[in-house]
Amino acid sequence: MTSRKKLQGLVAATITPMTPDGQINLPVIRQYVDYLVNKQNVKNVFVNGTTGEGLSLSIQERKQLAEEWMCQGKGKLDHVIIHVGALSLPESQELARHAAAIGAGGIAAIAPFFFRPTNKGELVSLLQKVASEAPDVPFYYYHIPPLTGVKIRVEELLEGIKEQIPTFQGVKFSDTDLLDLAQCIHKNEAQQLEFLYGVDEQLLGALAVGADGAVGSTYNYLGRQTNLMLEAFAKPDLALARKYQFLTGEFLSFVIKLGFGVAQTKAVMTFVSGIPMGPPRLPLLGASEEFIAKAKAKLDSIVWPDGD
Repeated sequence: MTSRKKLQGLVAATITPMTPDGQINLPVIRQYVDYLVNKQNVKNVFVNGTTGEGLSLSIQERKQLAEEWMCQGKGKLDHVIIHVGALSLPESQELARHAAAIGAGGIAAIAPFFFRPTNKGELVSLLQKVASEAPDVPFYYYHIPPLTGVKIRVEELLEGIKEQIPTFQGVKFSDTDLLDLAQCIHKNEAQQLEFLYGVDEQLLGALAVGADGAVGSTYNYLGRQTNLMLEAFAKPDLALARKYQFLTGEFLSFVIKLGFGVAQTKAVMTFVSGIPMGPPRLPLLGASEEFIAKAKAKLDSIVWPDGD
């Protein structure tokens, strides 16, 4: 692999914009990129992941989205990471080859969650088969046991992984087990791996144990505020950093009680950014008008430390 800028800070888990009839809406990606960069100061993206409904999209749709993000992000985004995980190994390999061909800054893959790996050997074998299809592209394991049911500890997974997957670059760690995350960071300092946390409401805790940054859906619309939290943490001004984390948590706690998922994230992004994200794809149903009204009122009521 050629020399690259380290992936750190915030990475927006991108939403897949859709038309009212459920087709992907590629023309708004250009506006989406400009919004992330200019309004949220977020210059890294993770495409076709959970927030992007990647596993609900066809292979062709996933390729089209990857190409559009690469095209519109050229010269504007620092890193475009393409999620290539799938239930089918050949499909995942096809997506990995495609991501490499279009010049993606990295690829990532979840563990399959129907016929799922039950031990480290099975999981590493699968990840190796995917990563080897893009031999010059940094590879990330997308660890999200609440959705996949694959609860193999990342600390165990990482032992000797660079020997089997030379392109292994790091982990998108979407789990609340900060002990596992801390041990991963502690035991792998010499390898310069990147650990990106994926539970937005607990980011400050992950930063405290050494996470390099974060991949999450809230950075689409709360990226500016979260960047200010990162700045406060780096000073360090922990009291100020906690204020930002507590307020993010206050909003998320409120909407989670209402029922908060991909559909609701699309609705929040739409009213915050003004960019139409459209409905989710079935079996998910669109956010209710009641949710939208309550979520907007709650977000508008929050007074951030910078006065916004």
